[in-house]
Amino acid sequence: MPVHLIHFSNPLFFFTRCPSYIEPQNLTRVSEFFLTGLSDDPELQPLLFGLFLSMYLVTLLGNLLIILAVCSDPHLHTPMYFFLSNLSLADIGFTSTTIPKMIVDIQTQSTAISYMGCLTQMSFFMLFGCLDSLLLAVMAYDRFVAICHPLRYLVIMNPRLCGLLVLTSFFISLLVSQMHNSVVLQLTYFKDVEISHFFCDPSQLLNLACSDTFTTNIVMYFVGAISGFLPISGILFSYYKIVSSILRIPSTGGQHKAFSTCGSHLSVVCLFYGTGLGVYLSSAVSRSPRKGAVASVVYTVVTPMLNPFIYSLRNRDIKRAMWRLFSKTI
Repeated sequence: MPVHLIHFSNPLFFFTRCPSYIEPQNLTRVSEFFLTGLSDDPELQPLLFGLFLSMYLVTLLGNLLIILAVCSDPHLHTPMYFFLSNLSLADIGFTSTTIPKMIVDIQTQSTAISYMGCLTQMSFFMLFGCLDSLLLAVMAYDRFVAICHPLRYLVIMNPRLCGLLVLTSFFISLLVSQMHNSVVLQLTYFKDVEISHFFCDPSQLLNLACSDTFTTNIVMYFVGAISGFLPISGILFSYYKIVSSILRIPSTGGQHKAFSTCGSHLSVVCLFYGTGLGVYLSSAVSRSPRKGAVASVVYTVVTPMLNPFIYSLRNRDIKRAMWRLFSKTI
């Protein structure tokens, strides 16, 4: 008889012992997991294949254009665009962690993923997801310095500090990813081998685990604090200072000009954290893991795809740089 998945509607990282009526499967005998995907309907598979392939290619093209535009135009060799190019690189990695595997699974009609493959995918998902979050916080700090300390901006945001901020964000993300992996490697039993998602979502895998280790809970809350609470706190504090500084500008035109430099970043922040919060709330309210998987498409695919459009459409410098780039290639 198949083993049924117990769904938890409480916080994402929740551990419990296996109920007595479930026969746990030893990890040493589990060589692979099975991803349920977004739909079991065979008629929808060609549509999903075309849709996600198109979205993935648009994401790659858009973010690569941002990187090339920033690298090729000397006018964009500033801290803000340096961080933007790194964010685009992180978005490419974030999307490439999940979507190519999903596209291949739809094409081959296979749902299996090896245990090591699942662990690797989850590791990179955590790495690039945390890096995205930290880079958005770094970009908020950059806008805070530019607006609140404009005369000292280039002195404070010097190339050495910019490089250090990006490297620190990467190594913190790597630490978070490896800490998460260490938790998963300690799991010895699973209630099921079927993951109700289109990729190895950390919360889904941990919900399948039979464990109530106190240390594991502490580590996971620590991971959540580093990858979520601290970046959000930094962003909120930066924008509190930015808004306070803008309100002290006497002219309305000056206020609008100052705040317009934050418009693109603020839009991306709202999109990234808003969709993430929406997925969390939908998974907490809904008893269906499949609905949570559908909702997570927004922040794993749609958000990285829209970021280049948000920055290019709202930024004249990026548009000029892209136009020069196209002119050189034609």
